[in-house]
Amino acid sequence: MVLGAVGVCRAGLGYSETRGQEAGIGAPTEAPRPAVKQARLFLLCVYLVGFLDLFGVSMVVPLLSIHIKSLGASPAVAGIVGSSYGILQLFSSPVVGSWSDVVGRRFSLLVCILFSGLGYLILGASTNIFVFALARVPVGIFKHTLSISRALLSDLVPEKEWPLVIGQLNAASSVGFILGPMVSGYLIELDGGFYLICLICFSVFLLNAGLVWLFPWSEIKISSTKNSLGLGKNYASLGKTDHEVQEASPTPGIMVSEKTPRPFWMEVMSTLQDVKSLVFSEMWDIFLVRLLMAMAALLYHSNFVLALKERFGVRPMVAGYLISYSSTLGALAGLVLGPVLRLYRHNSHRVLLHSSMLTFLLLLLYSMAPTMRTVIFSSTLLAFSTAIGRTCITDLQLTVGRAHARGTLIGLGQSVTAVGRVMAPILSGVAQEVSPCGPPSLGAALTLVAVFIMSLNKSRYGGDRTDRLKSE
Repeated sequence: MVLGAVGVCRAGLGYSETRGQEAGIGAPTEAPRPAVKQARLFLLCVYLVGFLDLFGVSMVVPLLSIHIKSLGASPAVAGIVGSSYGILQLFSSPVVGSWSDVVGRRFSLLVCILFSGLGYLILGASTNIFVFALARVPVGIFKHTLSISRALLSDLVPEKEWPLVIGQLNAASSVGFILGPMVSGYLIELDGGFYLICLICFSVFLLNAGLVWLFPWSEIKISSTKNSLGLGKNYASLGKTDHEVQEASPTPGIMVSEKTPRPFWMEVMSTLQDVKSLVFSEMWDIFLVRLLMAMAALLYHSNFVLALKERFGVRPMVAGYLISYSSTLGALAGLVLGPVLRLYRHNSHRVLLHSSMLTFLLLLLYSMAPTMRTVIFSSTLLAFSTAIGRTCITDLQLTVGRAHARGTLIGLGQSVTAVGRVMAPILSGVAQEVSPCGPPSLGAALTLVAVFIMSLNKSRYGGDRTDRLKSE
């Protein structure tokens, strides 16, 4: 991952002499070495934020069902409270994404991290179901650290490097998701273990906020202005100082000058108009594919432990090891994404189509697996295909929707995923009434529909058009 960041800094963040002259800046043939090191440090800091975010979250999330049951909640009440997070994410994702375009990535990251940490602190102190549900509210509204980080990375690097850096961010986050449950699994055995875990999670979020505060924001902006260090064509939304008011340019390549802040209600109306224009734009098929693939992955994971126990008599502990194994492979998938994209000549639509086809076949194989060896084989390849697919769908969103603000695009994409989080548990419960293989079989069917939609629209996104969009 470090080597990948170095490669991006050298290949993607440096202006050539020609590009510097086109921008009207008399820059040397390459960015000064201190500027390259500064950009490399900035990328690594963003990856560290992603790691700490999921490390803290993954310590708590696996224990939520156990804790709410200890509070006396029935399965129905636990399901309703659990779905509240997805419902809040559904509405807050596009709003927070657009808000980050307006106020800047730095301020929005700090607010989201601090309020999410507060939610987990309240969760640790919950002694009844009402406080538990209340604690999920700030997390559901403000837990968008990774979304804003992806938008920040898209501000920093050229478009052809988006899948690479987003894949590396996903890899760093996956490592945190692997380590978190291991730590909490030990701590939960202690007296007051859940409270201690939530307190540690809150401390991790505070550490993350301090890291964001200490980011070399001003140095990066100075480098991109004075030393021609290419941090993407739009860096207006990286952050604000006390003496600047900036807005992210909705179209890459346009530098936005200082503006007088508009009233809050005008910003809200502008955000809603952006979301409406995206929902009814020609990108409907991309969002539909994202929804279908998200639901397929959620259905696969929904009853994974229970299905292995019923089909093969596998103990939950062994199933947990297999989940950690798959998460590790998902992290590695972010590191091999660069060579895969070069093989496909940076055609994200083709990579997404082929990875979705592979996901369909593997889900079908898993649902009909006669032995655990087949399960391990299908889970191994599924970790790669789903991780690559998630990165490519985000890249395709940003590439095709380049006329819109990036925070809005990523936020709306997360909102679509939140719809899947609400619908998948319901569909999984219905499918499990038929068979333990029902949820992954349904996921395979949804994946096949997504492949069909992408095949019908192949002429719109494939081949020369994607290359042309990325080169503009």
